[in-house]
Formats: sequence, C-alpha cells, structure tokens
Amino acid sequence: MKFSVFQLSRKGGREKNEDRMGYSYTKEACLFVVADGMGGHPEGEVAAQLALQTVSLDFQRLARPKLEDPAEFLENALLSAHHNILKYAIANQMEDPPRTTLVASVVQDGNIWWVHCGDSRLYLVRSGKVLARTRDHSYMELRGSGVTSINPDRFNRNVLFTCLGSPSRPFFDVAGPTEMHRSDRIMLCSDGLWSSVSETVIARELANKSVSRAIPDLIDAALRKAGATSDNVTAVAMEWEMPGAERFESDEPVSDTLPPPLEPDAGGKAEPRPDAPAA
Repeated sequence: MKFSVFQLSRKGGREKNEDRMGYSYTKEACLFVVADGMGGHPEGEVAAQLALQTVSLDFQRLARPKLEDPAEFLENALLSAHHNILKYAIANQMEDPPRTTLVASVVQDGNIWWVHCGDSRLYLVRSGKVLARTRDHSYMELRGSGVTSINPDRFNRNVLFTCLGSPSRPFFDVAGPTEMHRSDRIMLCSDGLWSSVSETVIARELANKSVSRAIPDLIDAALRKAGATSDNVTAVAMEWEMPGAERFESDEPVSDTLPPPLEPDAGGKAEPRPDAPAA
C-alpha cells in the first residue's frame, strides 16, 4: 500500500483554532480525520481533540494490521467520540457540552470508506472530477436533497442539525466501499475551506498538483477570499498509489498549533504507533 499525504491548518481571522486533523496508518490500512469544534458552545477545540484522539486510538488498537469491518469501525468510533465528549462535559460539570463536527475515512484493501457528522467534508477526486463528496448535515443541504419533513425556511439554513456532543444521539452517514484507482485524491476539510473555494477549483487543484502543493494553495485561496473574517481552514489529503508504483514523498505537513493525537515529529507529521510499519 503506497500513498502520499499532506495536512495543514490555519487559524484565519478567529481568536483561536478549534479545528483538529490527523492521520495514522499500518502497512495495510490508513485513517484520516478532520474535526471542527463548533463556535457558540464552550471549548470547541476540546471536543474536536477528543473526537480526533478517540477515532485515532481506536484505529491503532484495532488495525492489526487492518480492520475487520471498516464501516462498522467508523460508526463505532464516531459514537465513542460522541460519548467521550459527553463524559468530559459531565466530569467538568458543564451545562452546555462542547461540540464538534467529524469526518473520517479508512483506506484498506484498495477501497475507501468514510463517515461524517456535520459539515466537515470529504472529497474524492478522480481525473479532475469530484467522484463523491459528503452531504452536509445542514438545513441548506436538506432543502437541496428534497427532504420536506423539516422546513428550512424556519431556520438559518447554514445551521447544522446534528453534531458530536449534543444531548441527542448524533445523525451521521457511513459510505463505502468505493474502489480506489491510481492517482485518486481524497481530501477531508473543515467548512473554512469549502465555503470559500468552489468545488471546481478544489477538483482542479487536487487533480493537477501533488497534495503537498494543492493543499497549501487551496488554504491560501480560502483565506484570501474570506479575508479578515476567515474561519479556521484545515485539510488533510491523500494521493493513492497502486502497489509497485514509485512512492511520492511529500514535504512535511505544517500546523499552526495543532499537534495530532499521535506522537508528532518536529514538523507536526502524525506518525503511526511504534509497531506499525510505514506504508
């Protein structure tokens, strides 16, 4: 299994960065995660970090060297993250629990699976086109999907109707398996990126550049367009390479102040557990 990966986060115009990102891998499976702590609730960065740590640690514990059922793993890991956030709130006597979105994906056996809750997105790009992307759990996306049981005109249509850390059980979607082709790109990102950069531009940049070039360029474009009011902008992306292909080594990923939950090296690159062979 060979792939290239790059991750980057920028604070934008916010007081602090509540986004978290990370990846982990064994010789037969890899995991990618982005969580976006929600403003308007306390300690969004804590909720995002707890979600990232929970999913990553579950992967390290169960991928030996691969997962028995990636779809089941993603569902269980998401719910475990939700419960850990609620436990944190109870332990700290918080009336309003911290909350976060989550998108996570697993690549294994030449296929990809993903799960998401909220509006952090996954894009799968092939030959310059978006083959698949997650649908946001927002009232705006409900209208676009034709759902009529909820009237989005009664609400701010950009508001999410689900997240991790809310009192009710989170709503989430699991997708896959989808077969990966050589040179496919996947990108997981927070809404600070996709809200400012069009899907056409995302597909073009990912298709025409290495991930170590495309991600910084996309994040810079998002920050320029949003200006001083920019949200946090975070992305982790992977280029899939078939067995036997020459491996592309990306530059070190960069993070403002966001060490991943796994042990980072000096550049902020998330490393696998000591017994996990490099991809």
